Amino acid sequence: MIFKENTRPIYLQIADRICYDIMSGVYNPDDRMPSVREYAASVEVNANTVMRSYEYLSTRDIIYNRRGIGFFVASDARNAIVKMRRDAFLNNDIIDFFKELKMLGIAPDELKSMYQDYCNSQYLTEKQ
Repeated sequence: MIFKENTRPIYLQIADRICYDIMSGVYNPDDRMPSVREYAASVEVNANTVMRSYEYLSTRDIIYNRRGIGFFVASDARNAIVKMRRDAFLNNDIIDFFKELKMLGIAPDELKSMYQDYCNSQYLTEKQ
């Protein structure tokens, strides 16, 4: 499940996976998360690494801790994940994307047309 050869720290890979699970409905608002030890055993990493992931998500209001009980999915976790990913994309990823577009000579109008086509096809697919 966790790709240790990935350049991202393992605790962030775990956090990404948890976010994906929340967005896909594996964990719903106010669901109890697996304990740190349970999750660590399931992904075969040290419990301290999972704790670091849980703390990272907790500081971003995606999960919260009920002392003595465990971690739970925040009621607004989906919106917090979208905001976090949107901010990361707009502040980091898009610069590399723009550099690549420029290097490949892709004009803004061409990109706009492709994006509009993509959105229209996604809309049709989702509606069916």
